[in-house]
Amino acid sequence: MDGGTSWKPVTDGQLASSSVGAVAIAESSPDVVYIGMGESQLRSNILQGDGVYRSSDAGRTWQHLGLPKSQAISRIRVDPTNPDVVYVAALGSPWGATPERGIYRSRDGGASWMRVLYRNDSTGGSDLTIDPHNPNVLFASLWNVRMAPGGAITNGRTGSGLFKSVDGGDTWTEITRNPGLPAGVVGNIGVAISGADANRVYALVDAVDGGLFLSDDAGGRWVRVNDDGSLRQRPTYFNRLTADPANRDVVYVLNLLLYKSTDGGRTIGTISPPHVDHHDLWIAPDDPRRMIDANDGGASVSINGGATWTRQDLPTAQLYHVATTRDLPYHVCGAQQDANTICVPSSRSASRSINPIVGQEEFLEPVYAAGGGESGSIAPDPADPDILFASGPQALISRLDRRLGLSQARDHQVLPSWDSSVERERFQWTIPLVFSPREPGVLFAASQHLWRTRDGGRRWQRISPDLSRPRSVGERDGSIWAVAPSRHEAGTIWAGTDDGLVHLTRDGGASWRNVTPPGLRDSSKVSGIEASPHRPGTAYVAVKRYEVNDRAPYLFRTDDYGATWTAIVHGLADGDIVQAVREDPARAGLLYAATEHGVRISFDDGREWLSLSLDLPDTQVSDLIVERQELVISTHGRSFWVLAGLAPIRQLHRETGASPLTLFAPASVRRRLDEGTIHYLLADSARAVAIDILDSTGAVIRQLPATDGRRSPRPSGRRGLNQFTWDLRHEGATVFPGMIMWVGQPVGPLATPGRYQVRVTADGVVATQAFTVTADPRATGVSAAQLREQFALASKIRDRVSATNSAVMRIRTVRAQVEERIARAPAIAVTTSATALLHELGDIEGELYQVKLRGELDATIYPIRINNRLTNLQMSVETGDGAPTAQAYEAFNRLSGALSLLERRLAAALGEPLQQLNRLIVAEKLEPVR
Repeated sequence: MDGGTSWKPVTDGQLASSSVGAVAIAESSPDVVYIGMGESQLRSNILQGDGVYRSSDAGRTWQHLGLPKSQAISRIRVDPTNPDVVYVAALGSPWGATPERGIYRSRDGGASWMRVLYRNDSTGGSDLTIDPHNPNVLFASLWNVRMAPGGAITNGRTGSGLFKSVDGGDTWTEITRNPGLPAGVVGNIGVAISGADANRVYALVDAVDGGLFLSDDAGGRWVRVNDDGSLRQRPTYFNRLTADPANRDVVYVLNLLLYKSTDGGRTIGTISPPHVDHHDLWIAPDDPRRMIDANDGGASVSINGGATWTRQDLPTAQLYHVATTRDLPYHVCGAQQDANTICVPSSRSASRSINPIVGQEEFLEPVYAAGGGESGSIAPDPADPDILFASGPQALISRLDRRLGLSQARDHQVLPSWDSSVERERFQWTIPLVFSPREPGVLFAASQHLWRTRDGGRRWQRISPDLSRPRSVGERDGSIWAVAPSRHEAGTIWAGTDDGLVHLTRDGGASWRNVTPPGLRDSSKVSGIEASPHRPGTAYVAVKRYEVNDRAPYLFRTDDYGATWTAIVHGLADGDIVQAVREDPARAGLLYAATEHGVRISFDDGREWLSLSLDLPDTQVSDLIVERQELVISTHGRSFWVLAGLAPIRQLHRETGASPLTLFAPASVRRRLDEGTIHYLLADSARAVAIDILDSTGAVIRQLPATDGRRSPRPSGRRGLNQFTWDLRHEGATVFPGMIMWVGQPVGPLATPGRYQVRVTADGVVATQAFTVTADPRATGVSAAQLREQFALASKIRDRVSATNSAVMRIRTVRAQVEERIARAPAIAVTTSATALLHELGDIEGELYQVKLRGELDATIYPIRINNRLTNLQMSVETGDGAPTAQAYEAFNRLSGALSLLERRLAAALGEPLQQLNRLIVAEKLEPVR
């Protein structure tokens, strides 16, 4: 809505697959949008889709239209004069035969489909273009391509070709061998019709004698205008082009770089969006300067023909794995496709500070690279949070000391000359890096062998034979994909390969045993192994077989070191390909699975699986990890996510919910790092829910909702699981309506470490649970006595703020009564006495509170008064842990003393002067001011 400055998802919760391969907007009705699912730009890690969706309201709601088994849709084109006439190029599965391939047409807005062009179940639709001046004219390309396990692509197969229709797709003529086009076997073909001249057609042909071709007679005869190999490198990943809508000689070719020609493709230059690897380009039909480029970094908009582009601030990172650091708060790290590694703080609230100028919260967000490269794993050193190991392409393994920065990152790869060694080490795209949980300083890496270092990568020792299957020369797969050291026994290590084998050593690699689950065949990728944190002989193995066109989930458990295995997939749907599995470290048998379509959970060691996706969009979850009370996931397309508050999940049992109210025991809370998260389950909706926080003596220190009429969060009475967050503060100061504060706020003091209770009351049913608040572990050297001293002063300040505000409220109550009496008894004696009293009360109020404030920024003109000075002081006292300074005590004594003087002055004004006024008011037969 703002020209690419900001983006937001519009399909979340409405789609059943995450990868959109094609988008088309109906020119005659722009609210009509079609999208086709699945990736057709082929590489080793791609996502399949479930057909076509349509929105008739500009993306607010979506309807599934069919073609659910097409798997990858490469293009959608809409008749420019009729939004209900739509064409789809379905590529199908790159891993095997797919009957639902070819070119499809719908004339009823997607309600029904007819396949209008088909070659065979191995050849699908690659590209499709429609003449903007005559929608009956279409060009389409078919592509026969096959990917093998390990990512090898066979391209240029019989069946690929270029086709033309002049009757809206009813009939097609193959023009692959028209004069001027390549004579040999062709592969992927990109095709585009010029919007300026329907006779001008461009084709980018992948062939031995391929290149960029041009036709000026609507595809009858062709001439190769450019054979530059840079235009068609990696044709299985790119090979697209876009014709300018206003100038027939302007054409764009999309590849690693974005190329532009202004002379019909004969010569070509580049333009520079913010990222490389370009896959689609839209150009506005009425203004060629407006364009949107889709590349591996996201989407960018230009309004000046590509001279400048908008930034790519889209949370669409494709992450391979997730790791967490020992920082407080912990950082979440991962390697992101085409964008290097990244680490970010897990919690904004724990990284916040107070802006000393305006008192607002600001967030400290260190974002940094962890070394390694786009495809690897990250292994933070358990002993030193500043040391991170990371892997990447070409067998890279780096060691980063954050204190020194990336310029001092060291390359500690296992074999620097791996590609020319006698026995080539098969380091796969995402090299595993895993620290031993039982042997300090021991780090593992893997090729087809398992490697170990004890000195930070300076020396690597091979501790296994080739653990993959025997293979022929030239085969790409056959590498260790997953490594899992035991949490209980030093020397016990599990290893799984990308060709379907699982091995176990129990003596640090001296001997290995094949413990592969029965029936696990070649071309099965062991994507994840979890060594149980609770039972030494228990492990979980996740397997993927989509590379042989098998999209079923595979997940196994052993409880006897691999002697026997149990398949644990009940509840996982077809297509729920399992990427990784973890067991909760706090509850044995509580499992989390990262799948192709979100997060799944099992409460019974895998016997039954349920969805835990909640508000997560449908996305491939590539990895997950449990960190304290949180589940952290990486996704392949939607960045990192954190599910906070695992306490109720860990306490759920079959009998949970039998009572009207279930209050889960809160997790312990670390000051300044966590918030007090309260979870309660209501069997039915409740009319009234109240939450009380009690201290160790049973005294209520906070009531929610507030009972004094001020605005405060209201606990939910919704049926089901509810969450409420306590900010760890005691009851705040008394406030009055319309009060405006600058810098400080009338909050309660921060709770000190100790034992607390939460009490929830729902329609008279009461439940109580105890929990602990602990000190911030980062605040070393701060004693409990100092924290109590800090709390004591903050409490005194809070009480004096309440006294100040109560005085203001008392003044306003008296003023309102006096003004009402004046209006009813305008006698001179009454008016004179009342005016003098009101003048004195106004002076006192103006010292207690800045009455001229109408907005926060007014404080830059009118100085704040005692109540705001006190809140400012409380904020200062509670900034960071420690005993208050001498200056803080001095300031408090000074402000409290000034308040005492005003309190005495107010008492005096409400003494004899008010009594005198009341005598006059009573003489007028009116009620006295009280």
